[in-house]
Amino acid sequence: MKITIIGSGYVGLVTGACFAEVGHEVICLDNDTRKIKALRNGQIPIYEPGLEQLVQRNVSAHRLSFTGSIEEGVDNSEVIFIAVPTPAQVDGSVDLTYIERVAREMASVLKEYRVIVDKSTVPVKTGEKVADTIRRYGQAEVEFDVVSNPEFLREGCAFADLMKPDRIVIGSNSERALTIMKRVYEPFMAPIMVTDINSAELIKHAANSFLALKISYINALSAICEASGADVEKVAEGIGADKRIGRSFLNAGLGYGGSCFPKDVAAFISISEQIGEPFPLLREVQRINQYQRERFINRLRDTLWILKEKRIAVWGLTFKPDTDDVRSSVAVDLVNDLIREGAHVTAYDPKGNERVQELNLCPGVHLAGSALDAVRDAETLVLATEWPDFAAIDLAEVYRRMHTPIVFDGRNLFDPNTMRDLGFQYYSIGRLPTKGNSNGQLRRLANIDLGISPKYTWRPRHNGVTQGSR
Repeated sequence: MKITIIGSGYVGLVTGACFAEVGHEVICLDNDTRKIKALRNGQIPIYEPGLEQLVQRNVSAHRLSFTGSIEEGVDNSEVIFIAVPTPAQVDGSVDLTYIERVAREMASVLKEYRVIVDKSTVPVKTGEKVADTIRRYGQAEVEFDVVSNPEFLREGCAFADLMKPDRIVIGSNSERALTIMKRVYEPFMAPIMVTDINSAELIKHAANSFLALKISYINALSAICEASGADVEKVAEGIGADKRIGRSFLNAGLGYGGSCFPKDVAAFISISEQIGEPFPLLREVQRINQYQRERFINRLRDTLWILKEKRIAVWGLTFKPDTDDVRSSVAVDLVNDLIREGAHVTAYDPKGNERVQELNLCPGVHLAGSALDAVRDAETLVLATEWPDFAAIDLAEVYRRMHTPIVFDGRNLFDPNTMRDLGFQYYSIGRLPTKGNSNGQLRRLANIDLGISPKYTWRPRHNGVTQGSR
């Protein structure tokens, strides 16, 4: 089928590349001429594992192309996907300016029947307003249908999420449009859920808000574990083994972040209030998420006493591993908290350094070239993003380079017993702190003298899920 994706950001580009991969002819359209030029030259503006190769392969096969012309995109495709940004406004509501603009532009060039698909995350009843706008600005005799088709992509594993989805949600009251949409998704061989448009639009906000609720629940529980001497990891395993609950998204940490969860929770609160049915539970989810970072900073203060002029290394800047996305990143917020307290912060992220520097998100931070460079002479190490690179690092070398071996693990990446045996003073989330003992340090030093480097195996978090995942 011939498909146009309007918006070549994260969702649009990944979706377009995957549609092309299964054989559709796809045009990715964007009004940013520099982005279109870069994509035509093989330059991918975002980092997502496997995306660059996917785009290159389908461009070479002439199944994927890029344009800045709305007329070209609408004229040459049967289905038009809208995947433009829907940023949050100050009050938490969604800014639909880009959606409305695209609807008007499409109306001006629409000449024959098209299926118009809302792929962007939008408030309920947006589909109705898109249809009204196209009728208002278009030619009366031209037929079209508007469909809601929410995306459920998680950054870092978006390719797998789209190629092997749990479900495909299609909201439409038109049999003609449903028939065409089923043809679009036929190659993916996934369950298709057909709903009305309003239900489909609600599903995305409801899903992300529920996942954020699970994260805030386990984080609130982590405080109770610390106060009672329990281990939040064991508690999470115990409750997650219940099939009605599940283990995913029950990983205690610094809280959720990223471009979706904070925005979608705020939007759902706003939507519920606008229709006269407030959702106070979600306000508590937000409060717990904010408080979790404050608790972490308080533990740093309790241990280090004064943060001013302390040399603190931070590992991680992106909101989760396997992405370069630093939008609404808890790690970035944490770095700025430390800088405001007067700490000297040296940070490193495998993919986020350039983005933080480009956007000037952490004024005053020193960006190191490697994780080991970041910890040189540091009085404390803070782990803020659980990249596999950090789990695989030689911790004995980290110990040697640090001024004082104090580690605050904001993602429970390391094993407390290993950290104790290596001599670290180790703090994590929802687990009792451990202090290195002399026997452990002697064993570590003996291994180093003998040329034996301790080996550590990274244990991926359950189902590859991290806080802030989509």
